[in-house]
Amino acid sequence: MDALMANYASGSDDDEPTASTLENQEASALLPPPPLDLLQPPNFVDYSKMAQGSRIRSFPHVEGNYALHVYIPVVIPFDARKQLTIVMRRAASLVPDLYAVDADYALAELCKDEQKLEKVLLAREFHVSLGRTVAIQVHQIDSIVAMLRQKFQSQQRYWMDFTKWEHFVNDDSTRSFLSLEVTRTGLSEITKQVHMVDEVYRLHGLPEFYKNPRPHISLVWALGDISSKLKQATKEIENFQNSVNSYKNCNLRCKFSRVVCKVGNKVYDICQAVD
Repeated sequence: MDALMANYASGSDDDEPTASTLENQEASALLPPPPLDLLQPPNFVDYSKMAQGSRIRSFPHVEGNYALHVYIPVVIPFDARKQLTIVMRRAASLVPDLYAVDADYALAELCKDEQKLEKVLLAREFHVSLGRTVAIQVHQIDSIVAMLRQKFQSQQRYWMDFTKWEHFVNDDSTRSFLSLEVTRTGLSEITKQVHMVDEVYRLHGLPEFYKNPRPHISLVWALGDISSKLKQATKEIENFQNSVNSYKNCNLRCKFSRVVCKVGNKVYDICQAVD
C-alpha cells in the first residue's frame, strides 16, 4: 500500500528537479489512477449507493419550536447481532420496502452485505421512548431538562429483556415499525420512568405517553400503515426462530444505564444509573 501511494506522491516545490526525479515523474504520469478500494479503510461502507426512504414529519416545522424526545439509549450486544442479521434477512424477504430506523437505508440493500447490515443497522444506538416526541418552545427547554434531572436522581441499574417481535404504527399512520418489545424483565421499571416523564410533560402542558406503555426498540420501518403485513411477518419470524435450535434460548438482554433528552439536535444527559 505504501509503495502504491508513493507512486502518486508529488515532490516538494522547493526541491530542484534532477534527471532522476524527472524520469520518475514521467513514469508516474503513465500510471493509471489507483483503485478506490485500496484508498478506503477496510471497514468502509459506501452509503451513497444505498436506497433511502423518505420520512414524513410528525408535526409541521414552526420557527422557534424544537422536537423533544426523552428515551433510554440501547446498544445491541455484539453476541446477539449475528442472530439478528438472520432475522432481518427473513424480514426483508417477507416485507418489501423496509428501511433501517433513523439511518433510513433500504433493508433489502443492507441484507446484500452482512458487514453493511451489522454496521448500519445493528451496531447503532437504539432507544426505548419514555415520552411522546412533541414540539416545545425554546423558553421551555431549561425548565423541562431541570425537572427531568430532578425526577431521575439516583436511578438504579436493571435488566431489560427484549423478547417479543411486535409491530407498531405511529399516531398519524404515516409509518409502521417492526420492533422488539419488553414484556417481562424491565417492564415495571420502565413503566415507572414513563410516569415520571408524564409528570414533567403535564406541568408543561404537553401530551402524556400512552396509558398502557409497551416499551420497545424499533429496528426497521415502512411508509404508511402496513399492520397486516407486519403482523404476519412477526408470526413467521417467531415460527422461524422456534424451529431453529440456536434461537430457542436467544434473548436480547441489555442493562439500563442512562436516560437522555434530545431537543432538536442537542442531547442532554438526564441521569446515569448507579449500581
